[in-house]
Amino acid sequence: MMFAGYIFDCDGVLFDSIQANIEFYNYLLKAFGKPPMTPEQVAYIHMATAEESVDYLFRGDSRLGEAQRLRLNTDYHRFIPFMKLAPGAKETLHSLKNQGRKLAICTNRSTSMEAILERFDLTRFFDCVVTALDVKTPKPDPEGLLLVLKALKISPEESLYVGDSPIDEEAARLAGIPFAAYRRPDLGADYHVDTFEKILVLKPVINGVRHAHCDRH
Repeated sequence: MMFAGYIFDCDGVLFDSIQANIEFYNYLLKAFGKPPMTPEQVAYIHMATAEESVDYLFRGDSRLGEAQRLRLNTDYHRFIPFMKLAPGAKETLHSLKNQGRKLAICTNRSTSMEAILERFDLTRFFDCVVTALDVKTPKPDPEGLLLVLKALKISPEESLYVGDSPIDEEAARLAGIPFAAYRRPDLGADYHVDTFEKILVLKPVINGVRHAHCDRH
């Protein structure tokens, strides 16, 4: 199954960025004498925007405004080395590009996205990148995905969104875009894949049962 356009989430899909995010937000917490994040906090910041994450971590703290300013003034480049590109991601993007497919990113990241793509030499692959800075309401609101569709000039049915979280699942559903769950067999999805290479040979979920080719975890 092939699509005209492929839209990817960033964190947890294109990149294993959990350690980079942990380092970044623990840095902010430490600056204000707060303890490192709990597992519950880590789970939250993995899906939320940077602004939402700081609001969450500093909820009820009178220094929230200062924390947000520190977030904005902290150079994220120092945390990018903690990120790991997903195995097979670059090769899959190259293959899709060579086949004439349109590629995009829709992420709740904000100011760091451009630097990350440049660092990993991925900028050249994407026709459109939509971040939390480009929308009024971030995922799970479908606004970002709809902006991508408009930019790529394709319909929801012609595109695929690859994500790894409940908010990705909801955003895809609200936008009417087929959804591929990456390494998340617990999510409701049209497709389930555990490697990037399998995005090239998608087979749909039928009656709630995933095809064996896409279900080896």
